[in-house]
Amino acid sequence: MKSSELFASAQRLMPGGVSSPVRAIKPYPFYTSHAKGSHLFTVDGTDLIDCCCAYGPLILGHAHPVIQKAITSQLESGWLYGTPIPVEPEFARMITSDHPGMDMVRFVSSGSEATMAAIRLARGFTGKKDIVKIEGGFHGAHDGVLVKAGSGATTLGIPDSAGVLPDIVAHTRQVPYNDPEALESVLTENNDVAALIIEPVLGNIGPIIPEKNYLKEIHSITHSHDTLLIFDEVITGYRLGIGGAQVKYGVKPDLTTLGKIIGGGLPIGAFCGRRKIMELVSPAGPVYQAGTFSGNPVSLAAGIATVRWLHDHKNTYVEQEEKARCIEEGIGGKADGSFVRLGSMFKYFFRKKPPHNYRQVKECDTASFQQFWKKMLVAGIFLPPSQFETNFLSVAHTDQDIETIITAYNSCR
Repeated sequence: MKSSELFASAQRLMPGGVSSPVRAIKPYPFYTSHAKGSHLFTVDGTDLIDCCCAYGPLILGHAHPVIQKAITSQLESGWLYGTPIPVEPEFARMITSDHPGMDMVRFVSSGSEATMAAIRLARGFTGKKDIVKIEGGFHGAHDGVLVKAGSGATTLGIPDSAGVLPDIVAHTRQVPYNDPEALESVLTENNDVAALIIEPVLGNIGPIIPEKNYLKEIHSITHSHDTLLIFDEVITGYRLGIGGAQVKYGVKPDLTTLGKIIGGGLPIGAFCGRRKIMELVSPAGPVYQAGTFSGNPVSLAAGIATVRWLHDHKNTYVEQEEKARCIEEGIGGKADGSFVRLGSMFKYFFRKKPPHNYRQVKECDTASFQQFWKKMLVAGIFLPPSQFETNFLSVAHTDQDIETIITAYNSCR
């Protein structure tokens, strides 16, 4: 097998043999040779229907011709300048127009960079030290948000990685998702909280969907305590519709982080927000942020092409939600699990009832999931290789793909 040989070589040259931990599939990951539409093709000659979509960015599927054209056109003019380019304000105008209450955008190179900068900006704006995050929420691999979940209703930070100083995560508290009372308690006890950062829909353990009025309640609570509300929409931005979760649920956060889809499949991130806050970012203000590859011309070209396509084909959101609904109805109820979907995001949890927070997700039968995942791969369906990751659909998934996915779910569970 070519994949096993490649992985053996990679293990000698790269930590764990991979460039990101989630790719370390046992006993070895498959290696992709090329991709088109909704399908991945491996170096071993396998054709897989892709329900991972690179963990969310590929809403138009692989190698979409509109994105290819945008990238090729930009490459003919160069791919890195180290100077401002005309499409930066153009794309910023598109993004702010799609998000009410959002006035300014700073482009960066990844979602992790965006959340790190947004937290720094929140501290710079408020003059406060601490942050609150949601148990199970993922905001990248920087120190202040690599925090384990504790066992109490509200928890102090414990490092989730070697090399993270306890002094840093001591400024990070966690509260359960869908629990506004826990947030109220933390903010009442601590008046030094700069921001709550939250995935409005938990994507890295989900999707876990907000209960009715939850997001509006936390908006009210944060504002009553002079704490900024940061929506991490790296996953949900342009995935749940134009304007993401904040438009869908009618909540205007103070700051927003974006990534994935706004790069059209290329590396990108952005943090965005109210003018009064964003004007503190350097060089306009004292909160420093910089990056050689920020506002990369090729990423911006691909992102603009993607967002324009979504604007021109808004019905695609309805169509993708319908595909997810068809999967749910096609696989029917099972005693061993529960199906959760929102738009083009979906997941089968090996837990009898749909989870509402991280602790309930942790109750899932992960051993059963791993067996199921392996069977699905043999059946030609690539799902994210963890119970704690969201599945995605794209524009490219056909009705035949959906039928194949349903058949596989029914035979592999």
